[in-house]
Amino acid sequence: MKIVIAPDSFKGSLSALRAARAIARGLRRVLPAAHYQLVPVADGGEGTVDALLAAVGGRRITTTVCGPLGEPVAARWGLLREGMAVIEMAAASGLTLVSPTRRRPLGASTFGTGELISAALDRGVRQILLGIGGSASTDGGAGMAQALGVRLLDARGRPLRPGIGGGTLQRVARIDGAGLDPRLATVELLVACDVNNPLVGPRGAAAVYGPQKGATPADVQVLDANLRHFGRLAGAFCGQPLLRLPGGGAAGGLGAGLLAFAGARLVAGGPTVLAWAGLERALAGADLVITGEGRLDSQTRFGKTPASVAALAARYGVPVLGLAGSLSDDANVNLKHGFAALSASVARPMSEAEAMRDAGRQLSRAAERLAHSLLLGQRLRLA
Repeated sequence: MKIVIAPDSFKGSLSALRAARAIARGLRRVLPAAHYQLVPVADGGEGTVDALLAAVGGRRITTTVCGPLGEPVAARWGLLREGMAVIEMAAASGLTLVSPTRRRPLGASTFGTGELISAALDRGVRQILLGIGGSASTDGGAGMAQALGVRLLDARGRPLRPGIGGGTLQRVARIDGAGLDPRLATVELLVACDVNNPLVGPRGAAAVYGPQKGATPADVQVLDANLRHFGRLAGAFCGQPLLRLPGGGAAGGLGAGLLAFAGARLVAGGPTVLAWAGLERALAGADLVITGEGRLDSQTRFGKTPASVAALAARYGVPVLGLAGSLSDDANVNLKHGFAALSASVARPMSEAEAMRDAGRQLSRAAERLAHSLLLGQRLRLA
């Protein structure tokens, strides 16, 4: 029997790799002769670098870059085999890098993300996968563009300081791309983006995500107007309309900026990470897939990573078990969307804090129980 174990991380408690290993430990106690293939996965957000390094091999690299507010941060990214790099924008420009009392929604920049892209180019990569969840900025990718050689000029033709934030975008009068890093034309840059918000408007970057970054209602109005102004200039620069681009509003407008200045392509995070992780190859000859994350609920089927795993497995006729830290009351709807069975790792009443502290052991025991259920199913089928 071949079992593919492909969980996402259990946020706050287990990385995808640690979750996969815990599941395998439990299964082996009951099914020692089975062949297990671990394929930790992610959705392009936090944990994507670690998941892909574990799945396909490579090495973790730390590069010191400018953080969201200009301070140096040590950002980790992955150099994979075969000339591929994986970057999490949050490692350089993420909201978690700024304490709640220091958040500056008008001043935060994506300059450090551009520096990470440049660091990957220095390594001669041919493909870059960039996850853009969890940003601290709403700068439309202006800082990122500056780090890659774009000059943003004011009305008098003077370059604005590197690392400008969304509150300064109205000062940009002209975009000079003469110094844009020419190596960008030689790589495929994929942006893992699982939201379809446009750059501006009621569903835009400022209105929807600005308040999460500390923006007041007045700040939101300023940021939205500035993004509209900058988006028009960036659209003219790249020859594409950006204001209504689906996904352009992701990460404070970084989605639009990456397309405009880096020639990036916006892609669905979950399916893309699964492809890079080699899940499709792993499914060859598989009898069962086990996937999961911290919680499975009615929203799981709408593009969450376990649902992407289930959809891919369904194409190959491989049954999928969903194993999560907890299940919502309405989680059973997923049984109509590619899952053959669902199970929670917690077997007795306990606080959330206790469950997270003991997540690995709980998950391993749950996998052991699942293995016994598999044996029972075989006996019933043969009877």
